[in-house]
Amino acid sequence: MTTTLIERLSTGDVIEMTSPDNDVMTVLVLLATDDSLVLDPCNGETPFVLNAAELGEYRKFDPEVLFADA
Repeated sequence: MTTTLIERLSTGDVIEMTSPDNDVMTVLVLLATDDSLVLDPCNGETPFVLNAAELGEYRKFDPEVLFADA
């Protein structure tokens, strides 16, 4: 995975982020706008809305990098 700080997120992206409790969690971006993100924690909990400015450091799953021929 690539550690990203400023790349724009899109609907359908899978990211790894830190929760307010400092737990690392993987989430699916259900909807991304300039201001907000709707994120599904993929653990049976209810999706939540996050102000895009509140999203700290995250790692974005990039299948092209993961499965690229070395």
